[in-house]
Amino acid sequence: MNQPLAGYAPAPVTARMENHGSHMLKVAMQTGNDLFARVGSMVAYEGFVQYEPNPPAVRQIARDWMTGEGAPLMKCTGDGLLYLADYGANVVVINLNGDGISVNATNLLAFDAHLTWGVERVKGLAKFAGQGLWNTKISGQGWVALTSRGAPIVVDCGGGDDETYVDPDALVAWSPNLKVKGKRSFKAQSLIGRGSGEAYQMAFSGQGIVVVQPSEDSTDRLRIRG
Repeated sequence: MNQPLAGYAPAPVTARMENHGSHMLKVAMQTGNDLFARVGSMVAYEGFVQYEPNPPAVRQIARDWMTGEGAPLMKCTGDGLLYLADYGANVVVINLNGDGISVNATNLLAFDAHLTWGVERVKGLAKFAGQGLWNTKISGQGWVALTSRGAPIVVDCGGGDDETYVDPDALVAWSPNLKVKGKRSFKAQSLIGRGSGEAYQMAFSGQGIVVVQPSEDSTDRLRIRG
């Protein structure tokens, strides 16, 4: 191999999911251990891997996605190495150990198909966001890959009395056991985030983490239905 390119060669497989650099996900595919991934995220693969867009399991869940929060998913099966990416976004790999994560659908890249998942309404935000906010909750024993527009920060809420406040436009994911409520900022042009009018923040408390991305671009915002 040409010496300048040698540093970009794939590393030996050490886990079901792992990063190849900051912006690409490598998945070790095995027959019987299927994967759900964002449609259009495949950039390369080795071996024998097949793809099924909008599989029955996704269509079943999609009947409840009346808010438009459903990410278009494909089912990936087979044996080999699968590489996924999302327009150069940072990739964050999480190994769930019987716990769960609540994810903004626009930041969901891939997850093990055997995990329990569905769309849930976030309680405590209805008076701030019309009908409230919806996220995809994933739980069980397995792997999940998220994307972040820039290197994210993971905030440990610590379980104390203090609350952690996040701009909704920058929110990626959080521990589903955290308590969530909305907090108004002020009217007119808001200095928090890039919103205008009556802006609000999301306040988290309890034991768990919150994942925040540095980007607040409107294309990455959580969809809020009023």
